[in-house]
Amino acid sequence: MAADLLRQPTAKARARLVLLHGWGADAGDLMPLGQALAEAIATPLELVALQAPQLQTQGSGRQWYGLFPADWAAVPAAVEELKERINNLGSAEIPLEATVLLGFSQGGAMAIAAGCDLPLAGFIACSAYPHPHWQAPITRPPALLLHGRHDEVVPHSAALALKNDLALSHQACELFSFDHGHAIPVEAQAEMKKALERWLDQPAQSA
Repeated sequence: MAADLLRQPTAKARARLVLLHGWGADAGDLMPLGQALAEAIATPLELVALQAPQLQTQGSGRQWYGLFPADWAAVPAAVEELKERINNLGSAEIPLEATVLLGFSQGGAMAIAAGCDLPLAGFIACSAYPHPHWQAPITRPPALLLHGRHDEVVPHSAALALKNDLALSHQACELFSFDHGHAIPVEAQAEMKKALERWLDQPAQSA
């Protein structure tokens, strides 16, 4: 298991943040973001950064499925495998209901496709896109979408399409747009912090 994820446990963790990196990156890519978010909220967080299963063919990074060219036929199996991996993270101490999924770019697309079908506290997708022929289920966790208006890799219109798809569901979906490109700027991190506080920061239960 050590090879396909990075885990940062926290004493008395009551919630979990699962990080899904983008195409060409690896499990370590979003860990600094996860650490910054964990320090910013009151709820003790366990951090888990999952490694995409495939080596990408154009460098040393990883991919959830082939993207250049796009291997859309591989997406359903990739999503099912990811859902199984996330399900296996659930425990009595930190159930899936106390887990938030956060993905960037290709990892964001995977976070949406997998997260919609799991009983999560919520999911966050930055610079993401919908997979072809994907439809949001009526019942899903709350969602936060973040996207740069000047994104030259995944156009901002992808976020608008996702927002429209997710709006058909019985849960909130917020879209935060920012004046940047294919990145996660400071103002996007601030919105992520607010979402985590909203979804995870619950009053301590009295004994």
